[in-house]
Amino acid sequence: MSEKKIVFFDIDGTLYNENKQLPDSTKKAIQDLKTKGHYVAIATGRAPFLFKDLRDELGIDTYVCFNGSLVVIDNEVVSKTLLDKDSLDKLIDFSSNRQHPLVFMDPDDMKTNIEAHPHVEESMGTLKCYQPGHDASYYVNREIMQTLLFCSEGEEAQYVNSFAKFDFVRWHPLSVDVLPVGGSKAKGVETAINHLGFSKEDVYAFGDGLNDIEMLQFVVNSVAMGNAHGEVKNAAKHITKHVNENGIEHGLKMVGLL
Repeated sequence: MSEKKIVFFDIDGTLYNENKQLPDSTKKAIQDLKTKGHYVAIATGRAPFLFKDLRDELGIDTYVCFNGSLVVIDNEVVSKTLLDKDSLDKLIDFSSNRQHPLVFMDPDDMKTNIEAHPHVEESMGTLKCYQPGHDASYYVNREIMQTLLFCSEGEEAQYVNSFAKFDFVRWHPLSVDVLPVGGSKAKGVETAINHLGFSKEDVYAFGDGLNDIEMLQFVVNSVAMGNAHGEVKNAAKHITKHVNENGIEHGLKMVGLL
């Protein structure tokens, strides 16, 4: 296949396995994609500082992160969407009254407004990254593109009904992403491909999580991992093997890119 394509990869559960490791077959598959002249990009809910090592290892300079709120093309920011400041102030009061911690995230760092909370420690621990420090005023005068809200499954309904300018997407049994309303990986991917001049027919995407659903529905050539949620598999055109079973390599071969 000689015509240049662009492929977006989620990170957790897609490029990374459950131990947050990059399988050798996945690394080689990415290198082979690039050798064939295809454009490789990342689409993740993570903040950029949480996957810099991965970008460096794979040589990737284009990414959609914060679930679409930040789009970077060849290391240059082309789009960013911030959380509404007034709504964020209200969210802080609302969540504090319910003893639900928040983690504020900008492109450079993250801080929690409640020190040493077990829900924060448990859910952030699954990312195999450092725990956020405590700074309740971190959001002030910073470009907050995403916030993490820590509450049990079902408890986010009260937030959904109270904050029209935010979307709430669960990524862990104890945590949800707080995003600008209408924000998604799909929006970020659309921004990226329009900027780069790719037609939708030349766009591919791999994912496994609930925050990948809109992206997989938007992208014509979408692939769900074998380890994906059932809803995610239903949203994708193709289903590849489990991430631990050379799922990326298998999926790229399946769609004819390798």
